[in-house]
Amino acid sequence: MDLNKYTARLREDLIAAAALGDDKTQATAAALAAATENSARLTLLAALSELAAEISTAVGDRTVHVSVDGTDAHIDVRKTPTEDEEQPTFEEMTGDISRVTLRLVEQIKSRAEEAAAQSGQSLNSWMATAVQGALRDQMRRSGYGRGDEPKGS
Repeated sequence: MDLNKYTARLREDLIAAAALGDDKTQATAAALAAATENSARLTLLAALSELAAEISTAVGDRTVHVSVDGTDAHIDVRKTPTEDEEQPTFEEMTGDISRVTLRLVEQIKSRAEEAAAQSGQSLNSWMATAVQGALRDQMRRSGYGRGDEPKGS
């Protein structure tokens, strides 16, 4: 889902409302519209995330996840694992915490910071959760955690 469609609509509506004013009012409205686009995008993402949580609660056997790639929101529906399918958490498989330095291009870092803020987490916590999720998904695909050795070992 392209969020630009919705932020553009908000911008156009604000500019159209300001068209009734003088040149200064119109210029101010255009500047405000441009300045609030990222905030509007995050607000839309928050609404989608809340809707996904409500749907997940309603359906029970599935969870709905919302992710953002640039200005596109993506919905992912996953089957909720049953107790006998539960995978160990990353923390259960490891133990001690290590420090890692990660270098990202500024645009990706900015998007990660926005996503972290949207989920109410620090960037560090958000990235740790993302890595844990990726490892959990990989373990599920490889069969690890059900008595099997990880593939490639």
